[in-house]
Amino acid sequence: MGRYNLAPQRVQSHATALLSAGRLATPPPWYPILSQIPPSAILSRPALQRSQRPGSKPSKKSRLFKPLRLNYEEDRLRWEYFNDHPWELAKPRVVLEDEGRDGEKYDWSVPLDHSLRRPKMGSLSEEGIELDQDWDRTAESQAGRPINGEAVVQRTNYLLKHSSGHTHATASAHALSEFARLRHYQETTLRVAREEAQSTGAFFGAGPNEVGMKLEDVQYENWRKWAGEQVEALRQLQGSAYTGNEAETLESTGEARAALQEVGGSVPGSKRGQEARGGAAIHA
Repeated sequence: MGRYNLAPQRVQSHATALLSAGRLATPPPWYPILSQIPPSAILSRPALQRSQRPGSKPSKKSRLFKPLRLNYEEDRLRWEYFNDHPWELAKPRVVLEDEGRDGEKYDWSVPLDHSLRRPKMGSLSEEGIELDQDWDRTAESQAGRPINGEAVVQRTNYLLKHSSGHTHATASAHALSEFARLRHYQETTLRVAREEAQSTGAFFGAGPNEVGMKLEDVQYENWRKWAGEQVEALRQLQGSAYTGNEAETLESTGEARAALQEVGGSVPGSKRGQEARGGAAIHA
């Protein structure tokens, strides 16, 4: 079968040639069926290969079937932000969505710290001028959306795409300033609320950071105790290496071997056998 091409498309042609040459007396049972229903062509697409001239360097593999690498602007902004602010990754986040298209409801044209400057209905400025009520409509577009590091990334991306006066550095700095102002306000509000509650007699237990530090201190003390024991054991082992105990052990081993040689002749397993210890000798 080495010289015959028995591919599915060539089976019938080979059988026809063998019948014409008289190599086959009668056609096989499958011959008429194969004539009516030929086998299908190869469905798999062979790999493209370029013909190389002799003496030429091998060419690189074709990238025709290699998938393209998708790059998004948000990925670069996200990497830069979390690389500069790694502790933001430690804050818990809720990624559950109501309908899977919640991102379409967010309007990133609204500043991140917009809620700090939002006036109440009918409020007046210091000059007595009524403030624009359009602030209420824009503030509702971000209702229910937590302001975190991802919000900074989306806000920066919006400024780059829709603000012609912003560069990458200025857009990032602008979004970070809005986020820092809002985060400072939130932390100040929590601290003031805690102080007011304590002033009226309320007390609070240890927070998650304090509990974690206490657990780390306990584990550190346990490790410190274990490490001290290991160091002391190593020092004792190094100190006993030159006390001469090994020489005494060798001497005791030599004495035991000498005593064994003295009684070796009377051992039943030796060549001399077991010696008689009293009693009458037996004569053959």
